[in-house]
Parts: sequence; structure tokens; C-alpha cells
Amino acid sequence: MERITLVKPVRVGFTTLLTGTIGSFVANEPAPILVLLPTEADCRDYVVSDIEPIFDASPTLKGMLRAEESEGEAGERNTLLSRRFPGGSLKIVAARAPRNLRRHTARVLLVDEADAMEIGAEGNPIRLGERRTLTFADRKIIIGSTPIFTDTSAVLREYGESDQRVYEVPCPHCGSFFEIMWGNIVWPEGEPEKAQCQCPHCSEMIDERLKHGMVHAGAWRATRPEILGHSGFRLNALISLLANATWPKLAKEFLQARNDPSELQVFTNTILGQGWSAPSMINEGELAARAEPWDLNDIPASVLILTAGADIQDDRAEITICGWTRDGECLILGHIIVWGSFADQSTWEEVDELLRTKWRHPFGGMLKIDAAIIDAGDGDHYDTVMNFCIPKIGRRIFAGKGMFGARPSFAMAKGKKIADRLALIGVDTLKNLIFDKLQRARGIRFSNSLEPVYYEQLASERRVVRYSRGMPIRRFERISSRQRAEALDALVYATAARSAVTVSFERRAAEVRLKEPPRKSLASQLAR
Repeated sequence: MERITLVKPVRVGFTTLLTGTIGSFVANEPAPILVLLPTEADCRDYVVSDIEPIFDASPTLKGMLRAEESEGEAGERNTLLSRRFPGGSLKIVAARAPRNLRRHTARVLLVDEADAMEIGAEGNPIRLGERRTLTFADRKIIIGSTPIFTDTSAVLREYGESDQRVYEVPCPHCGSFFEIMWGNIVWPEGEPEKAQCQCPHCSEMIDERLKHGMVHAGAWRATRPEILGHSGFRLNALISLLANATWPKLAKEFLQARNDPSELQVFTNTILGQGWSAPSMINEGELAARAEPWDLNDIPASVLILTAGADIQDDRAEITICGWTRDGECLILGHIIVWGSFADQSTWEEVDELLRTKWRHPFGGMLKIDAAIIDAGDGDHYDTVMNFCIPKIGRRIFAGKGMFGARPSFAMAKGKKIADRLALIGVDTLKNLIFDKLQRARGIRFSNSLEPVYYEQLASERRVVRYSRGMPIRRFERISSRQRAEALDALVYATAARSAVTVSFERRAAEVRLKEPPRKSLASQLAR
């Protein structure tokens, strides 16, 4: 079999299986082996945590891998990630540095966590790795991954081109074979500890204690046996025999995750071994209907951190102020427009005054903005925003530049130049986070002070899939009927600013709690 694809959850030991595969080739069928992992940190961790301990523990394999001798700055890396053994070699390469693939030729290609790999300037790293095996007629390509998004998953695409095998187990009651799916796991209302598997053929209930025998008596079945040369395997954690993967424990995990789309995605990916399909658009009417009676002058007690994000236009600055709770909820307390040309000093004085404002907390103390990011862009606004923000970095007021693709939410540019004092914002990462949080009833909450146009702008983009170098990429595109997106952009920057805040919630709660709440003035009491 030339090609093998495995769609997997966590808790099934695929990484150990790869190490066993390497050991088998090293001991029995020496050949050039290439292992492709998402990052160099993954490569180093794999060698130190898996390969070296397993090889050292095996009497047959102990001492068979020796580090290559190399010179220059890359010497340490090559020593750790490049090994020789009699008749072959082992190279462990990060997908983020595809140029490293040019130097290697391999008969065996092993790819782990394919869905976590990014497409770089040179193209798909998995395809680049496959090209390094073309000179071998007896090559072996093994690709495994936990799927992430259904519409862009590399491992699901590979599995779709295979013979698509599924693992089926026999029912202890009727003897019929079936693949255990999440729909087969049932439990009484409110009692996940009593979760069992229901046979889809005879409808009998199967207790967890019978799973061990069922799994050992199971078998793989190819659903597309006409496909030759490419074996595909799909499994989920429901057949895992590990103690933390029992049906009752997984039922409890599901109940904890079901109301949070981001947590439910993790469950779907890592437990069920399935891709996640997320809504592509936001319904502005549904969001507006969730507005609550609070704002910056009446901050909910759960809010202990404030951040701001600003989108700069030629004639105004639009600033969103968000409150953050211990549970990670984002409360949009207000969206403020400062009118005036970006070139006028008075405009920036007003922006600075807003960023210095303090608001009363229900505990009696005051809250101020902990961090803010102002969009510097690439055009006329850049120098003005940089000149405004650089002197205020000590107040955690940053000039920001949006970066597309799979990037961290917030990272400072590297370097000592003034131009390097720039916050690099992973806008696609943040928009995905925001879109997912908006699907939750309390992921992102809204003040009833927000105007209808705010929700229109928040729903101004949609998630789409576009192809780049032949590979599907998730992107955000403006809906043609929506001309403005300042609210969405400002929320992205306010959310990124949360990553720049490291505050103890316990300490902050103590700081804003006064022994005696301030007395209201007689005028304010009469006004009521």
C-alpha cells in the first residue's frame, strides 16, 4: 500500500504509532525517512518527548539513531532533527519552513497534524513533501490529523480520495457490526454518568463495561473497496479504551460544551474526529434583540477589565469599548464616534481624553481602559497613528496593523526601530473567534445604547472559502450590500487588546471594591 490516511481524534496514540513506524523501518527496512510537523517547536518536542525515550527503551532500537555532525548556525537544529542510521536517515522538518524540504529526498513520508499546517509562499507543504518521494517506486506516504474545518480540511480531503475504511464493532446482543457514532450514545436526562451505547440494529443498550470486548472483536470495513493503493482510516474517541474516554465521561464533556460553539468545535474535532462547519454569516436582527440595559455609565458588576479598539477614517475615529469578565465574556459597553479630521490635533486630543476616562464600577471604585489598539493601516493614517501611540505604549495604547491568515491575535513587531513598535493583529483569527462567540447567547453581549447601524456594520462580512495555489482557504469578505464595517473592525482591535492585558481578576475586584459605596447627590436622587 503506497498511501495511508488517518482521520483521528485525540486519545488514540497516533504519535506513538508514528514512532513505532519509524522504529520498524529503522530496524527492518532502512530507508530515508522524512517527518513533517506543523512547527519547529513541534519537531523538537516530538524528538525529545517521543522518539528518544521510545528508542532508548527498546533493546533493538537503542543506539541506532545518531545525530549528524554539522557546522554553522544551523548545527544545533540539524543535530537534533537530523539523524543517520545504518542504511538510512531520519529528517524531521517543520511545515512553516518548506525550504528545508528542498534538501531532502525520502522514501517514507510521515505527516502528523496535517490540518494545522499553513500554506506558504511556496505552496502546500504536504504536496511539497510528497514531491521529495517521487524518485522511489516503493514510496510510503502516511498522513494523519485531527480535522479542524470541514470545508478546508486537508486530512478529510485525503480521506475522501481513499478507500474510506471505518472501524465497526459487534453488538454483544445481536452480533451486528456497526460504527459507534455520537448519535448512538444516550443517557437519561440530567444523568450523563449513566451514558450507554444503543445498537442501531436491535436498539438494545450496551454498557461501558462491554466496550473492551467489542473493540477487540471489531474490524475495519472499506466503504469504497474499488479504490486501490490508498487506504483511509476514520475513527473517533468513542472506541478509545483509555480511562478518560469512557462514554459517561464524554457525555459530561459534551454537556459542558454544547452551549459554547468554540468548546463544541473542540469536542467535535478532538473527540468525534469530525470537521467543524460554522455559520458563514451573522444575523444582525438576532444580535440587536439580545441588547441589555447597561452601558458605560452603568457597568455590570461582572466586568473587571476594559479594552478599546479604534478604526480611523478621514473624518472620524470610531471607538468600541468592551468589558471583560472572569468567564471570558465580552460586553460591548459602547461605540463612540469622535468627529474631526485625522490630521487635526484637536481630534486626537479628544481621542486621548476618551482613553483616559474613568468609569464608576458597581463595587464603588473606578475602571479605566486597560489597553487599546488603534488601526494604523498602510495609508495616510499610518504616521499620524504611530506618532499618537508610540509615546503612550506605557499606557498600553498600541498602533495596530491587521495581518491576514493564521496568525496570533496579538504580537508586537520585532526590532528596535520606531516603526517596529507596532502591534501585529491576526484579523482572520480574531474574526473567526468573534463569529463563533456571536453564536453563543452570552459569548458577546450588547448594550442597549448601541444604534441599529452598529449591528449592520458588525454583520458586514461573511466567511467564505477561496482557493489559493489549489488549496481551500477560509477568508472573510465584505457583503456587497454593506458599505461600512467600522464596528466589526473596531471590535477586532478591542478583542486583540484583551491579549495585551495581564490582570489578576481577584486583585482587580479588590481594587474596585470600596468599603462604603459613594453616596449619590441629592440632585441625582431627585432626578429619579
